[in-house]
Amino acid sequence: MIQKIEILYQDTDYLIVNKPAGILTIPDRFDSNIINVTTELKKQFASIFTVHRIDRYTSGVLCFAKNEAAHKHLNAQFEHHTLQKTYLALVHGNAPDDGIIDFKIMEDPSKPGRMEASEKHGKPALTKFKTLQQFGNISLVEIYPETGRTHQIRVHFLAIGHPLLIDEMYGSAEPFLLSSVKRKYKLSKLQETENPLMQRLTLHASKIEFKHIVDEKTISITAPLPKDFAAVIKQLEKL
Repeated sequence: MIQKIEILYQDTDYLIVNKPAGILTIPDRFDSNIINVTTELKKQFASIFTVHRIDRYTSGVLCFAKNEAAHKHLNAQFEHHTLQKTYLALVHGNAPDDGIIDFKIMEDPSKPGRMEASEKHGKPALTKFKTLQQFGNISLVEIYPETGRTHQIRVHFLAIGHPLLIDEMYGSAEPFLLSSVKRKYKLSKLQETENPLMQRLTLHASKIEFKHIVDEKTISITAPLPKDFAAVIKQLEKL
């Protein structure tokens, strides 16, 4: 069993949860026994429709519909880009204050499951962002993807020279250690090795805004930062 999935919002039409990092959104294509959010929620709710996905090692807002009408209504907003998704990411380097990344995204022909940015080939993809804080050679950025291509944020930030701080597929798989940024770091007497502050994808789906099917009013839901992500930011701010 996985940890209890935090429900951020629900009514008769929608269910919005805070997905833990490391858990799939939907069942795995090859192994249905791998735990995933959709299957877990179906144990609690009679009717659940998947609307969108976030990567396995990304945490944060995940939206489901409870009936076919709400599902269709949300899908239309995703398709026409009238709904707003916001992410937070820690990336390498001093990112620009803000910007728009406009590269097409295509499959990497040499590496199955991996995507790459291209000026000429692939599907159109657009990512807007602004930098919230800079910590030496690390930046905290807020990201607003206008499209929803596979691995879009990860691929786009790699393309502009600012890959995610931890990203096994598109950058470095090395965990974040406090000793990497704190010059006089010392292990405590009870420690034999240093414990990483974070060792997964440094990406969090922080917010979603969409129009409700009943009255077209805007629903805005925010997922708090998980402990590992918040701990890294806290230490970077101190230094």
